[in-house]
Amino acid sequence: MEYFRSGLKSVLGAPNQGSSAPSAAETVERLVERVQCSTLLEDRRDACRALKALSKQNRVEVGAQGMDALCQVLDLDRADSEIVAYALDALCNVMSPDTFDEEEHPTAYQGSKSSLGEQFTEIFMKQPDNIGLVLGFLEEYEFQVRWPALKLLTSLIHNRPRDLQEIILVSPMGVSKLMDLLGDNREVIRNDALILLTHLTKGNANIQKIVAFENAFDRLFDVIADEGYADGGIVAEDCLVIVHNLLKNNTSNQNFFKEGSYIQRLSPMFALPSNTEEIGWSSQKVTNILSSLQVVRMLVMPGNPAQVTSSCQRTIRNSGILEALCGILMASGVPVEVLTETINAVAEVIRGNPSNQEYFLTVMAPCKPPRPALVVLLLSMVNEKQPLELRCSVLYCFQCYLYKNEVGQAQLVQTLLPSSAEVGTGTTGHLLVSGLLSGHMLSTWLSAVALSHALVENPAQKEQLLRVALATAPGANPVSLLHQCCTMLEQSNKVQSKVGILMLLAMWLSHCPLAVRELLSTPSSIPYLTAQVGASEHQEHEELLQGLCAFLIGICVTFNDDSVPSYTRENLCQLISKRVGQDMFLDKLGEVSKHELYSKAHKHPQLQASSQEQLLLDHEFCKLFKALEGMVIKAVTPKEAGMHNGGTELTLTATESSLLLQYKELIRSQDYQLQEMHQKLQQYESERQAYQAHVEELNATISQLRDQTRLLSAAANTGVTNSLSSDIEHLSIAPQEDTIRSAEVETELDRLRKDQEDLLVLLADQDAKLNTYKDRLRQYGEKVESDEETDIQNGGEC
Repeated sequence: MEYFRSGLKSVLGAPNQGSSAPSAAETVERLVERVQCSTLLEDRRDACRALKALSKQNRVEVGAQGMDALCQVLDLDRADSEIVAYALDALCNVMSPDTFDEEEHPTAYQGSKSSLGEQFTEIFMKQPDNIGLVLGFLEEYEFQVRWPALKLLTSLIHNRPRDLQEIILVSPMGVSKLMDLLGDNREVIRNDALILLTHLTKGNANIQKIVAFENAFDRLFDVIADEGYADGGIVAEDCLVIVHNLLKNNTSNQNFFKEGSYIQRLSPMFALPSNTEEIGWSSQKVTNILSSLQVVRMLVMPGNPAQVTSSCQRTIRNSGILEALCGILMASGVPVEVLTETINAVAEVIRGNPSNQEYFLTVMAPCKPPRPALVVLLLSMVNEKQPLELRCSVLYCFQCYLYKNEVGQAQLVQTLLPSSAEVGTGTTGHLLVSGLLSGHMLSTWLSAVALSHALVENPAQKEQLLRVALATAPGANPVSLLHQCCTMLEQSNKVQSKVGILMLLAMWLSHCPLAVRELLSTPSSIPYLTAQVGASEHQEHEELLQGLCAFLIGICVTFNDDSVPSYTRENLCQLISKRVGQDMFLDKLGEVSKHELYSKAHKHPQLQASSQEQLLLDHEFCKLFKALEGMVIKAVTPKEAGMHNGGTELTLTATESSLLLQYKELIRSQDYQLQEMHQKLQQYESERQAYQAHVEELNATISQLRDQTRLLSAAANTGVTNSLSSDIEHLSIAPQEDTIRSAEVETELDRLRKDQEDLLVLLADQDAKLNTYKDRLRQYGEKVESDEETDIQNGGEC
């Protein structure tokens, strides 16, 4: 600290004894003036060094007064690496997103929506040329210049990511300069470059493409290999995060990744040593494996184009990654978060791919006797002691296994049929039925949803499943699975269990008149459903439950072959009108698509739930509901409401009916879009109000800052004026004192001259009198010596 103080003294000059020390603002002001006005480079360098030293403790003063001067240094003094390093370090401290311990008054800006560093970043980036200057310094090899320039860009992108992305995108060779840093042999620069690229590649497809074609994948995988793959440190994690960012929602990069054989370079990440259970899993290794799994999933996620997904699935299988993932599934001692994410990755690798689905069915667990991996996973799903995330991931994996897999669907149903040669506790069908009948709310829901996926777009298996009979008690007559589901629906008091069973029944009965006949033949099924729809209870999720009951009744009307005399189409429509009411029935039906969990489940096949209560609706059921809702409304609507050109809808031709249905579906779709647009409008309006409030707050802050500036300026001007007045007064008094002294001297001199003249006159009178007296003595005969003789005698004596 003493060294710093002595440095300041050398730059600013030592203060006068007895005068107060200058404030921080005054010190910064003098330093900034020295940077801007000094002609000697050494003086400017010393001032920049002092500003850097003050930039942490007094970042407000340095940022407010010195930013322009520091930018000027970067532009005009770029040839001197030392002064550039000081300027870059000072700017880094000023725009840092963090708060320094030694910073004065760090809490003064905590109430603002943007941090102090972000505010200075906004000011700095108003001149895009400043970013170009900083990017230019990345080409300097000197550590003291390249590293602070890199740190400054990291702070900028942390504070204003979108703005910096746009500036770098249009900057000549901007991305290339950043990519070249990955080849720096100094690890601190390479690692900080990875951090910068992590932020830079988020959410900008153009930058992602440029980075990918700058040979990013090769460089990143080289770093991962040097770090030790899964056993590497946080640097390997950063590389994997960048790869994930480059692939996210970017079909071009996904194709480039596949065609460049980079999928094969992922394979070593999943190679587990044989003694993994003994050596354990470090937290960093868990993170690295999770990041690698995210990269795999990004290539095969359901939202990708089907052609890209299918091609990547084949490559993942051929490269041995699917086999390695299945090995992790069956390994011992795997952390639950790794196991959960691995199951999700396997699910999406096999989803809709017959070859991969067939391979997955052959995977066996290393137990005695060996069991299929699918059975072991289902055991975990119906086990109440397993974590929720793990059970949901197993359900997702099972759904993906059955997706577009008619063979797998048939094999599942076959394990439940009485003619099955192998009926025991080790089959998938038995596990699902056991979970369905377990009485545990979540197990019932999971098993019902899993079983419903065996029936998706497969009418043949819906009819086969009607043959399944269950003996609910020893010695009791077996009842059909559908009848047992109706009984459970009536007896259960858990909303989640009821919703799961209703979704299973809806999937089962849709497009299957035989299943509808079976349900209508169950005596208490229709009375129970109509009673539920007509109920006025409003408990939590009760409206959703009533809407599902209405949907199931509508399916019974739509796919009714009139084989049950008491519940023909016409009878069911009359029952709805009398017991429930047409309007109430349609209102209850509409509650399903209005439920918040409906839109969430409809967006993505994977279940997204942080708690058990959020597991209500399934993705495939939501697709079914959207497809059949219009048909159900048409089926239960009275004939009078369907008049068209003087006739009913029943008198229309098949083409006209199809066209009318298309128009209705279009109207419903547009209505749904209008609702979404209205919601977005409300959201934008709320955001606009928030921005307006923020603008008003900023205006108030600006006004306050202006007032403070005026006060400070006034105070500063007052201080300067007082100082100048004092100096002028002091300077004006000095000449007056000299004048007075001069007058006194002149007066004294005049007096002395006058006295001298008086003495001379007196001396002349004395001489005249003396001569007169000598003449008189001579007249009296006295001898009188002359003055010359007297002088000679005096000289001789001497």
